[in-house]
Amino acid sequence: MLTPHEIVEALDRYIVGQKEAKRAVAVALRNRYRRSLLDPTLREEITPKNIIMMGPTGVGKTEIARRLAKLVDAPLVKVEATKFTEVGYVGRDVDSMVRDLVEASIRLCKDKRMAAVRLAAETAANERLIDLLAPGTKKQASAPVNPLQLLLGGSQQSEPAPTEEEQAQHRTKRETVAAQLYAGQLEEKIVEIEVEQANTGSDAMLAMGIDINLNEMMGGLLPKQKKRRRVSVKEARRILAQEEAEKLIDMDDVTREAIEKAEQDGIIFIDEIDKIAGGQHGSGPDVSREGVQRDILPIVEGCTVNTKYGPVKTDFILFIAAGAFHVSKVSDLIPELQGRFPIRVKLSALTEEDYRRILCQPEHAITKQYAALLETDNVALQFTEDALSAIAHYAHRANESSENIGARRLHTILETVLDDISFNASGEHPLVKVVVDENYVKEHLSDEFDGEDLDKFIL
Repeated sequence: MLTPHEIVEALDRYIVGQKEAKRAVAVALRNRYRRSLLDPTLREEITPKNIIMMGPTGVGKTEIARRLAKLVDAPLVKVEATKFTEVGYVGRDVDSMVRDLVEASIRLCKDKRMAAVRLAAETAANERLIDLLAPGTKKQASAPVNPLQLLLGGSQQSEPAPTEEEQAQHRTKRETVAAQLYAGQLEEKIVEIEVEQANTGSDAMLAMGIDINLNEMMGGLLPKQKKRRRVSVKEARRILAQEEAEKLIDMDDVTREAIEKAEQDGIIFIDEIDKIAGGQHGSGPDVSREGVQRDILPIVEGCTVNTKYGPVKTDFILFIAAGAFHVSKVSDLIPELQGRFPIRVKLSALTEEDYRRILCQPEHAITKQYAALLETDNVALQFTEDALSAIAHYAHRANESSENIGARRLHTILETVLDDISFNASGEHPLVKVVVDENYVKEHLSDEFDGEDLDKFIL
C-alpha cells in the first residue's frame, strides 16, 4: 500500500498544484489501509472521514478523485447532486449511486478474473475456430438424445462411425488449418458464429435505476436467445475468447468479492453539492434541495441498500463531495450532513503559471495529446516555451474576463491555435515538422481578444 507521500507524488504526475486537497485524500486512503490491519471488533467502529472539496470548476476536483481510485484499483462512481432534485420526473433515486458503485465494482472484479484466464480462454477460442474452419469433429458424435422419444419407447438412431481414412484426412485438415490460424494467415477470413444476445431492460426502467433480468429471476429456465453472425476470424476470436473466459470464472464468487470491495474500498464522488445547499426558506426550490440532502444523509451516515446482487452496506464507503460554493456556503448544508463531511479542503483558482505547467508538466499533458494525435498524420508538432507562456496568458486572461472555467479553457484555446494544422494534415505527405511559437499563437488568437469579446471561449 502506498504511503501518503507516495500517493501525493503519484497525483502530482497528473494534477498541477492543489497540495492541500492531495494531502487530504492521501491521508484518507492511507487510513483505509491502517483500518484493515486492526482487530475486527475495533475495525467496525472506524468509519471513513469524508471530504468536501471547495473550489471553482476546472481546478482538478474530479480528476483528484478519479486518479485516486485508479491508484488503488478501487470502484468509483461520480454522481451529480442535482440529479436527485426531481425524482419521479427527470431525477433519480439516491440509492442509485450505491447500485452504480456495485456495478462498477463488479466490472473491476470481472475484468481482473478474466485477465487471469485470458490465455486459457484464447486457447479454447482458437480450438473453436479450428472446428469452424475445418468442419467435422475428431470423432463422429452421436445424434443428440431426444428425451420425449425415449419416454415413448422410441429407439435412438446413431450415425455410422467414420472410417480410419476419413479420420486421417480430417486430422490432416485440422493440422493445416491450425498452422495457418496460428501463423495469422486467416485473420480476414469470414466465419459464421453463434452468439448469445444480451437481455437488457427497457430504457424507462433503466432510467429509474431498475435493472431486471427475467432469466435471472426465473433461475435460468428461459432459453438463452442466440443469433448467427458473419464476422472475420480476428473478430470471432475476440467474441469466442470472451465467451470462454466467462465460462472459466465463477460469477457468484465475483459478485461476492465485488460487494465486499464496494463496501470496503468504494468511493462515491458527489459533484455540485453546493447546488442543493440553500438558506432556510419556507417554500420554493429550497424545499426540494433540503429534501435531497435528507435523502442523501442516510447513505452517507451508513445504511443498507438493496441491489439486484444483494444488500450492500454504505458504512465504510468513502464519500468525496465537491462544489464551487460561489453563492452558498458549506454551512448552508443541513447540520447532519455537514457533520458527515468533517474534512474540508479549499482548492485555489489556477494562476497563469499553473496554466503553463498544465500544458506540459503532467504525464499526459494536453500538448502531448495533440502532438500524438497529429503524429498519426505525419505532423511532428512542437511547442516552444514562449508559445506555452502565451497560451497560458490568454487562458488566464479569458478566465479573469469572463466565466472562470479553469483548465478546460486550455482545450478551447488549443483547438483554435491548431485549427489550421489539424484541418490540413492528411497523412498523405512526408513527415512535416511544425513548430508553434509565440508569434504563431498571437496570430491565431489576437483577433479573438480584441476588446472584451470573449464569447468564443465560453463553453
